[in-house]
Amino acid sequence: MQQIIAANWKMFKNATEARSMISELSKELNGKIPENRKVIIFPPFTVLEASFEAGKEIDGLCIGAQDVFPAQEGAYTGEISPQMVKDCGATWALTGHSERRHVIGESDTLVAQKTSFALASGLDVIVCIGETLEQREAGELYDVLARQLHAALVKLPTPLNPECIVIAYEPVWAIGTGKTASTYDIIEAHAIIREHLKNIIGVSVFETRILYGGSVKPENASEILSLDNVDGLLVGGASLKADSFAKILLA
Repeated sequence: MQQIIAANWKMFKNATEARSMISELSKELNGKIPENRKVIIFPPFTVLEASFEAGKEIDGLCIGAQDVFPAQEGAYTGEISPQMVKDCGATWALTGHSERRHVIGESDTLVAQKTSFALASGLDVIVCIGETLEQREAGELYDVLARQLHAALVKLPTPLNPECIVIAYEPVWAIGTGKTASTYDIIEAHAIIREHLKNIIGVSVFETRILYGGSVKPENASEILSLDNVDGLLVGGASLKADSFAKILLA
């Protein structure tokens, strides 16, 4: 099973910058992604199409949307539908990213609606879950992960190919802070997630990949990827430059 290395560009890069970065990445990789990796770039909505076109330089590169709304059309000012992002070349979507949960205020219910609707609309989905520092210090790690996971996956369309749904564990306290969870923290959290996936998904549990996200860098990528139940990485700041992202892809 390929490990997934996903790049979340957040609110960075215009079309020119996106094309330039992907072109530089192509040079770093000689136009080809390693066989043991699946690579997904999540650019801002405004450069989805430019990123998709530029990404044709790299064999196997996928493009995803950082969010979608659970409707195909309607009076939803400022939102974007799965069909709209698919028209721009996206084949993946992120749901439940911590910044949408804790900055925008998205509820578990809305994350679940977005996840199930995106899947039913033909997008593959990375669902993000994770605890705040306060929740971890209060001993609530297990309960938080269980709640977020069950809520997000409760209305999955069936039948569902387990390759289409990916879980990203991103401790909120390690995102953009420079703090990386310890190997023990990662192993503990991913084991909890795997346990609950078994209860929700059943026999295909080991076909469902779990990614780690939170201050991933070229210096720590290889170690994290070697841990139990870590099937890839969700990379933020280190994915904005071709050289650092390429080093992570080749780790």
